[in-house]
Amino acid sequence: MLKTLPNLLTLSRILAVPLLVATFYLPGQLAPWIACGIFVAACITDWLDGHFARRWKQQTEFGRFLDPIADKLVVAAALFMLAATQKISAITILPALVILMREILVSGLREHLATVRVSLPVSRLAKWKTAIQMISIAILLLQGADQTTIPVSTVGEVMLWLAAGLTLVTGWDYLYVGLTHMDEVTVEPPAPSSAEPGHAA
Repeated sequence: MLKTLPNLLTLSRILAVPLLVATFYLPGQLAPWIACGIFVAACITDWLDGHFARRWKQQTEFGRFLDPIADKLVVAAALFMLAATQKISAITILPALVILMREILVSGLREHLATVRVSLPVSRLAKWKTAIQMISIAILLLQGADQTTIPVSTVGEVMLWLAAGLTLVTGWDYLYVGLTHMDEVTVEPPAPSSAEPGHAA
């Protein structure tokens, strides 16, 4: 299960979460760079594990289960710590909440549809949303770092709002598709018992 490189890369993202959180408590101007580096490395492993799994035909049920969990843990930890340390403005907590709520919604839909063997493929717009979201978080993690040539707070927050807008669009698309499949699914009634009420089986 954990002997394949794709699954090890996925697991590494989960192990990176406490390291990412710890960087917020490090003193000095180097800490934001470390945080950004850990987050970017996690994003790269997200692409690599899928690439290697498809190329080497090492796709497993464990990987399919763990991969989205690892992604959401990294994003949730980064957004939570940015909000907790007030590195994003109070109003920008709203798009962060939108992003997290959408992730929970899609996870629930995927879990339900998996029970009826219906997949929920990732759309092209959702991939753009993910890319913008990851870039915005990486930029926001650089707040407090020295030698930055861009206004990281402004650029990061604008991109996070853009990601939240795409999140609403893609979230609605997934919800619509999920509800459509739910309407099509027919639940089989339980088989009647061989014994009549009041009679011993």
